[in-house]
Amino acid sequence: MTDTTARDTHLRGILLARRGEVQEDVQRRIRDGRTDRPIDVRDEMEHCDGDICKDVEFALLQMKAETLRRVEEALGQLDAGTYGRCFQCGVEISETRLLALPFAVRCKTCEERREQVHAQTQRRAEQHSSFLSLSDMG
Repeated sequence: MTDTTARDTHLRGILLARRGEVQEDVQRRIRDGRTDRPIDVRDEMEHCDGDICKDVEFALLQMKAETLRRVEEALGQLDAGTYGRCFQCGVEISETRLLALPFAVRCKTCEERREQVHAQTQRRAEQHSSFLSLSDMG
């Protein structure tokens, strides 16, 4: 078995395990949500807390669904032979990075560069917004 084949087999196992964990968690949350019975008598604060909990639970389910989508996408890339390569520069993404973030699409260098550009863009937008606010005052 070549190094690439062994690496792919190892990473496939990690992706499949991650998919199984997330699917199990989603199914458990859905099952638990169905078995929760509303309390007959609830005061306004309990009602509000319950709504907040439902909103948080829904947001968590959305995040889990996104994680599942990304894991499935990574498995497709693995089947196509493109998994584990930075889509910007083509360099092989380190196994350490893929272990931490199995659906990483950029190498560390390209991701850091992307984050720097994003931060600069955010700062410029904030400065522009501040400038517009000050010019409105004058």
